[in-house]
Amino acid sequence: HVQLVESGGGSVQAGGSLRLSCTASGDIHPSYCMGWFRQAPGKEREGVAAIDSDGTISYTNSVKGRFTISRDNAKNTLYLQMNGLKAEDTAMYYCAAGRLRGKDWRLPHEYRYRGQGTQVTVS
Repeated sequence: HVQLVESGGGSVQAGGSLRLSCTASGDIHPSYCMGWFRQAPGKEREGVAAIDSDGTISYTNSVKGRFTISRDNAKNTLYLQMNGLKAEDTAMYYCAAGRLRGKDWRLPHEYRYRGQGTQVTVS
């Protein structure tokens, strides 16, 4: 069984930066895609970024050029560097891992494992 634990959230002013981490207890299979999702109050969970086992990286349009996703397989850790934060980035951020087998990375239910989230607030 794999548990994902996010950290690094907090409150920042617009234009600031945060780095989120997601550490897995238990081995993440090398074939797994790992992604970041976010959910703001009253809104659906949204795919933010994902990095697949072959290194393919995807971002939702609203964060392109501002966010960078990376993974360290040796440490079982996924990162999300967030720069130029905006008020609309305020949300609970979750990481997820799973073998997508060609499915859309933006669909949270396609991931087998999901964390509990870390709050990001931008004012």
